[in-house]
Amino acid sequence: MFLALRDLRFARGRFTLMGAVVALIAVLGVLLSGLASGLADAGISGLRALPVTHLAFDEKATSEQFSRSTVEEKDWRAWSEAPGVERAEPFGNTLANAQVTQGSRKGEQVNLAVFGMAPGSLAPAPSEGEGLKEGGSGIVITREIADLGVRIGDVLTADKSEVPLKVVGLVDETVSYGHIGVAYTDLDTWRHLHYGLPGDLPEAAGRQATAVALTLEPGADIAAVEKATGTRADTREATFDASPGYAAESSTMALIKGFLYAISALVVGAFFTVWTVQRKAEIALLKALGAPTGYILRDALAQVVAVLVGATALGTAVGLALGSAMIGKAPFSLSAPAIATSSGLLIVLGTVGAVVAVRRITAVDPLTALGATR
Repeated sequence: MFLALRDLRFARGRFTLMGAVVALIAVLGVLLSGLASGLADAGISGLRALPVTHLAFDEKATSEQFSRSTVEEKDWRAWSEAPGVERAEPFGNTLANAQVTQGSRKGEQVNLAVFGMAPGSLAPAPSEGEGLKEGGSGIVITREIADLGVRIGDVLTADKSEVPLKVVGLVDETVSYGHIGVAYTDLDTWRHLHYGLPGDLPEAAGRQATAVALTLEPGADIAAVEKATGTRADTREATFDASPGYAAESSTMALIKGFLYAISALVVGAFFTVWTVQRKAEIALLKALGAPTGYILRDALAQVVAVLVGATALGTAVGLALGSAMIGKAPFSLSAPAIATSSGLLIVLGTVGAVVAVRRITAVDPLTALGATR
């Protein structure tokens, strides 16, 4: 890096400006990665927390499965008896609006993403209070709902069904679905909320759920039970796109990050193209003195990597500081793998852009140093 270090000292103003641009791109990359992770958590962390490998939906529900699918009791019983199925539980999913009718926040409107399940099956153990009980019309809330001021012992009344929902427990984690905090309840309570029916449910409605939550053995052959029940089993990860807005948010953030990386490669490439042209005489002189082209190329690439790594490290540190300040105020989550990937891509793609630029070194004629162009 003999020439590279001297160039960095000699043209420190230009390299500082270039480094500042790269650092700003790195800051934006960290913020976009954190925002993408935060939006994903707000959209599907409730599904991600389910202790299952697959969810089986009505095969006719090819999109928006959680709002369109309905399975019957005979379906989850058939799944539970199928070979290769460790566990099959009915799972209900619906969005509901409720009002606090007893408690310190009386009159407060609360949105709930209600997950219905058999007590002791899929719901996480509460960190405070008690768990679900069959037929108790109780709910276990998550941290996102508790942050709205709802407390254990409060009673919420759901719109339409007018079902009183007593808060019996708290899961001290931020778990949400479609950007709405999750409330766990038993299946009968979920059915009242889902169908909006007060009083006794019709017999048919009392044996329905949204999906069958499955834990399958590796390599389990489920084609026969899918055909017999008229259901389709998807992996838990494959169901994330059915969460409201998740697919649109993910694709939008991916597109923005893609453009950011493309812009970073173009900016770095453009800078080093100009820098290589300005150094044409010096490069020609080095070649005339016997310096191999490979040496000069390695020297130039070392200069590129030094600028990119230093500026990216600085920008990432600033981005982490800004991101930490955003936690709790926006759907933002600092994910180490996502941030490492963002920083790594910035360095790699910037280097690729620079490689395209510095390859001009191979075309520099050493006779230029001897005045061949004059």
